[in-house]
Amino acid sequence: MFSWVYLKSRKFSLFLCFQIRLTKKGSCDRMKIGFIGLGIMGRPMAKNLLKAGYDVTVDSHSPAAAAELEACGAKVADQPTIGSTCDLVLTMLPNAPQVKQVMLGANGVAAHMQPGSTFIDMTSLNPIASKEIATELAARGIQMLDAPVSGGEPKAIDGTLSFMVGGEEEVFNTFKPVLLAMGSSAVRCGGIGAGNTTKLANQIIVAANIQAVAEALTLAQKAGVDPDLVFQAIKGGLAGSTVMNAKAPHDD
Repeated sequence: MFSWVYLKSRKFSLFLCFQIRLTKKGSCDRMKIGFIGLGIMGRPMAKNLLKAGYDVTVDSHSPAAAAELEACGAKVADQPTIGSTCDLVLTMLPNAPQVKQVMLGANGVAAHMQPGSTFIDMTSLNPIASKEIATELAARGIQMLDAPVSGGEPKAIDGTLSFMVGGEEEVFNTFKPVLLAMGSSAVRCGGIGAGNTTKLANQIIVAANIQAVAEALTLAQKAGVDPDLVFQAIKGGLAGSTVMNAKAPHDD
């Protein structure tokens, strides 16, 4: 219900932005963060960075999304400007081709980043692609973490995402507070690519749960038992799970 209200109520969205702009900023340093990709996940994640007091500059293919973040206190700039002015660049994009184009394409962000700056990719993509991108960035003196998330839009909105991270431990420790401004947990799973390998494992478990829930409720329905009552009966037991709560068709 909360996420529906957030998406559907323009007044609530404006109120949230107003609250963000009033948030005290003494709790974090003033590193400059560039955020590219303001879709269903990226938009609320960027807002949570603003709420935590970070200096955020955004870019999006959607002018409306960029304007919404600007109203919340973010700066809006093109990708070369983000690369040249930000200490940390974050991306939340659909897949590897988009990340490679944004970072490594002609006049891409990486061409404008200073040696010693950092890139964190929060996109879910092939771990091999993460390693390829990291190798090219390392040649430019840019450090990288791959940090896909789990939790979906509701947890992106309330800032309780789970981050699965790959990369150097020192880099992870430096930027963990940034991730925790958007999530409730951030765990380093190994070197570059380990974050997206962990995300693959996560997706296998989620998919298996969804299939099991579908099979179980179909069995109940075909046997003449109300699937909603089955859900209500078993959700508090060992069969209960976050996946079942999110995906099972039921009435609240």
